[in-house]
Amino acid sequence: MSHIPVLERAALVYLAIQPRGTYVDATFGGGGHSRAILSRLHGGRLIAIDTDPEAAVRAAAIGDPALEFVHANFRELAQVLAQRGIAQVDGVLFDLGVSSMQFDDPRRGFSLSKTAPLDMRMNRYAGRSAYDVLTTASEHELAEIFYAFGEERAARRVARAIVTRRRSGSLPTTTTDFARFVAGVVQRQGHRERLHPATRIFQALRIAVNDELDALAEGLSAAVDSLREGGRVVAISFHSLEDRVVKRMLRNDDRLEELTKKPIRPEPDEIAGNPRARSAKLRAGERRSS
Repeated sequence: MSHIPVLERAALVYLAIQPRGTYVDATFGGGGHSRAILSRLHGGRLIAIDTDPEAAVRAAAIGDPALEFVHANFRELAQVLAQRGIAQVDGVLFDLGVSSMQFDDPRRGFSLSKTAPLDMRMNRYAGRSAYDVLTTASEHELAEIFYAFGEERAARRVARAIVTRRRSGSLPTTTTDFARFVAGVVQRQGHRERLHPATRIFQALRIAVNDELDALAEGLSAAVDSLREGGRVVAISFHSLEDRVVKRMLRNDDRLEELTKKPIRPEPDEIAGNPRARSAKLRAGERRSS
């Protein structure tokens, strides 16, 4: 599936683009949101960040002089802006999770249905892969990962089964084999699951591999620090753990006025055209006057 930006219209509304403003797309991905922001800029500037170095090619293809791509994790937002002499920005957008390009690329290891090495790194050239985590973490650590990041009720059972297979030298090395193995551990006989039985385990591994929740908290904090008065932060999340981090920031940071008391959800027509949008939630806040 090609990249379709989720909640594009709502993101633009809540960013309240100023034509000569300075904005940050903290998760460039396929560039859909960046293109939408650029279409509203006339004399403004957009800094686009992505931890995946392959996004640089997609950014270069846009060919807009108002756009500067930076290969970095959004937790490094403060450094990215400081290196460019940018003291304040008018808005920061976060579109969280795995991009369509990463998910659809079988080499990346994010999909349960495409055979690939168990990688799951958003930056394939740094950090530990999912397989590294599975082969080195203790049973207790694995259970903690699966329960905290996947909200998986069978976390201990899965962790125990992984360690048992690991000791026998028969731990699956590919995504599809690992998904089948997990399904065999957690699936209840005669019970039809709405999601694939391994979905929560894959989510948990991905979050752990990329340290997503800590990075999000740091990135959001840096974004608020960088906003000028009236500047806005907008975040689109796709699961409850991300949404919880965003909601906590909006409600607990006294510098912000929460603009979305309830999250903005996709309309049925958007979900019909882009099924991956179905779980999306958009929240936004505005920097108060000091």
